[in-house]
Amino acid sequence: MTPSLYERPLEMLQTLVRMDTTNPPGNEILCIQYLDNLLQEAGLATTILAKDPNRPNLIARLPGRGQAPGLVLQGHVDVVTTANQKWDHLPFGGQIIDGELWGRGSLDMKGGVVMMTCAVLRALAEGKEPAGDIVLTILADEEAGSDYGARFVTEQHPEQFAGVRYAIGEGGGGAQYLGGKRFYPLMVAEKQVCWLRTRFTGPGGHGSSPLRDGAMAKLGKALTALNANRLPVHLTPAMELMLDGLARIAPPDLLAAVDGLRHPATADATLDGLYASGAPLARSLDALLHNTVNATVVNGGFKTNVIPSHIELELDGRVLPGFTADDFMAELHTLLGDDLPFEIIRHDPGTAEVDMSLFPLLAGIVEEMDPEAAVIPSLVGGFTDGRMFTRLGIQNYGFLPVKLPPGINYGATVHGANERMPVEGLEFGVRAISTLLERYRVD
Repeated sequence: MTPSLYERPLEMLQTLVRMDTTNPPGNEILCIQYLDNLLQEAGLATTILAKDPNRPNLIARLPGRGQAPGLVLQGHVDVVTTANQKWDHLPFGGQIIDGELWGRGSLDMKGGVVMMTCAVLRALAEGKEPAGDIVLTILADEEAGSDYGARFVTEQHPEQFAGVRYAIGEGGGGAQYLGGKRFYPLMVAEKQVCWLRTRFTGPGGHGSSPLRDGAMAKLGKALTALNANRLPVHLTPAMELMLDGLARIAPPDLLAAVDGLRHPATADATLDGLYASGAPLARSLDALLHNTVNATVVNGGFKTNVIPSHIELELDGRVLPGFTADDFMAELHTLLGDDLPFEIIRHDPGTAEVDMSLFPLLAGIVEEMDPEAAVIPSLVGGFTDGRMFTRLGIQNYGFLPVKLPPGINYGATVHGANERMPVEGLEFGVRAISTLLERYRVD
């Protein structure tokens, strides 16, 4: 291992992919020790912070000139399971086949960690002092909720991020296509987790006797209502920005649909039309215009011939930026009835405010590297570690640029079988983030 490894990002990514950091249990220490040694060999001071010694987080601050606020580069090294998935090549083999590096985490998000690490090492080696401090933050546990990673470091060690105004991480930058037009969505906001538990009660009894309107029937009515209805339409500031961007690149046949999504009175009918036409963006746009809920876990009953009097249902709720858990539960009460109790399992509050001041620089870098493409702001329906940094007043952007060829959606393999990173895409991302560190400024 040598500090000049930043010139060989593919080698670095192969090493990380071959380390099995499936969460649970995580074992992120494998990657953290490797990267820590690499950064220290290059002469960069590092800090290790851990809630669990086997699941540490790594922070390294590249000092800037003091002419701009700090910038966090944040990424995680844990990965999701490959269990019960059929892979064409070894999921932890790090093999390079037909110009692609195969392996779990190559996209989500060890590839992004390599882009950031290489950019920092390059700046250090070339003596390029950025306008503001660069805080490289490599995290554990994103895939299971961030408790050992981003939540821990931001809540227990906020001093590490003093003077920081912006962060970049996953959630945006992979090239997509719309009507033959290549574009890069860069995340400016994300929905927030609001997981709930509710309970249905009713008379129980022997399974041999008829019983109506018991706990099981109430569960059935609730599931039917959730399946048949959307929650109300909301057009958030982040979604308005995204629709403006889509309007700039949409082909003529989709322009009317984009306009229809701007108005609560027509949004749901427009979405139904997009589903009917097979539009690939229909499902994601649906999620970005509503608070959403899916029933995921049912617990109840213990014996085939006994009618249960108590059933628990867990709900995966995703709440739009600026909405509270109370707002979300009020919408559920309107749909399911006021008498249904809700218990919050996990909730990460968010803000509706979006600071777009760094976006022109990010977009300009990508559009300069790929002049045929456009860059648009995006709202993301899932969650990333970025949500934890926003709670410190830091604007997080999803900025991991990867140029992808048409007809191939590598993002579809994230969390699935055959995840892989194009070699050229990795190099594209390293150049983009290196350019960001060189040009970083606040006008």
